[in-house]
Amino acid sequence: MPAKMTRREGLGLAGLAAAALSVSATAASAKPKIDFVTKVDFKDPKWNRDTYARMDGNLDPTKEKCGWIRGTAYGVRPNEAVRPLFEVEGFSFVRIKRLEDGSWRRMLREIVFYRDSQTGEILKTWHNPYTNEDVRVVPIANDPFNFTISEYLPDPPSYGGLQNVKTPKRPYLLNWTEGPDDTLICRNGIDMIYPNALQPDKWVRESSGPMNRVSEHFIYTIKRKDAENPNMTHLPHVGAWSRITPWLPWMLMGQAEGHISYFTTFGTLPGGVKDLKPDLVEAARAVDPKFLSAPTEDYGPSLSSLENYARQQTPAPVPPGWTPPQAPPVPSFPKKPA
Repeated sequence: MPAKMTRREGLGLAGLAAAALSVSATAASAKPKIDFVTKVDFKDPKWNRDTYARMDGNLDPTKEKCGWIRGTAYGVRPNEAVRPLFEVEGFSFVRIKRLEDGSWRRMLREIVFYRDSQTGEILKTWHNPYTNEDVRVVPIANDPFNFTISEYLPDPPSYGGLQNVKTPKRPYLLNWTEGPDDTLICRNGIDMIYPNALQPDKWVRESSGPMNRVSEHFIYTIKRKDAENPNMTHLPHVGAWSRITPWLPWMLMGQAEGHISYFTTFGTLPGGVKDLKPDLVEAARAVDPKFLSAPTEDYGPSLSSLENYARQQTPAPVPPGWTPPQAPPVPSFPKKPA
C-alpha cells in the first residue's frame, strides 16, 4: 500500500521542490547565453563573422581551442627542383571573447618546431645544404597573435607598426563553396609586402632584403550540420595552410635568391595538450610553459616570427669575404636529334 502523506508533509516536500526549481531556474538564467548566427548564408557578413570565429576558436570564453599543424617546409630557388628541407609541426591555443559591438576578439599563442625529415626528431641544429654549414634552429614562438573578427574585413596586420596599410571598409565575406558529403569549404588568405624588421645593413646573414614578401593561405572544411547547430560554440575542422616567406633568418642565407614554401595540414585537437605528442609538449614547455594554454587577457603587440626574431636574437658574425649562396646556372639538356 502506498505510504500516506500528511498535508503538512506534502506542503514541506512541495516547498523543497519549489525551492529546487527556483535554484535551477536561477542557475539557468545566470548561465550566459552566447548568441551567434547559425543559418548558413555565404552572403551574410554576420554569419561569416560568427562561423569563422567558431572555426578559429570557441565562442565560450571559459574554453580554449587547441589547433595543430603538420607538414613540410620546402626551399625554392631558380634553376633547380623544389627541395624539401625539414618537417614542420606545432600547435596553438586560442581564447575568444565577445566585444560590445558583437565582434569577437581572438587571442592566441602559437609555437612551431622543425623536425628532421628522416628521423622525425625536433631539430636544435640543422645542416644547411645551400651554405654547407650547421646552423642553430629557432622555432616559431608567437605570443600573442590577436585580431578582431567583425562583420567587416580587417586591415592587414601591422606587425608592430611596420605595415600601415588601410583597406576600404567592406563586408566580411569569405570564399565559401559547398563540398562533398554535406561539407562547407572556406578558403581564406592574405598576400603582403612590407618593410623587413631584419634590415640587411644590421642583419647581414639573416635578412632577405629591405622588404618582406609573405603570402599565407588557409582551407577549412567543416560539416554543415555542425555550422547549423546552435549548441556548438566551436566547429571542428580539418584544413590546409600554406605560406610563402623569405628564407628563415636562422638559415643565414642573406639576400640569396629564393624563398621558403610551407605546406601543411591542420585541425582541432579536442583533448588539448593530452592529444599532442609528448616531445612536442616538452619542447614547448622548455621554451615557456605559457605556450601550453591560451591567453586570458588581451595584450600586444601581435608580431610574426620575423619581427620576434629581430627582437629576441642577435646578428650572426659575418665571415670575411662571405657572400650569399648562389642559385645554380640554367641547366642544359641534350638537344633532340633533328
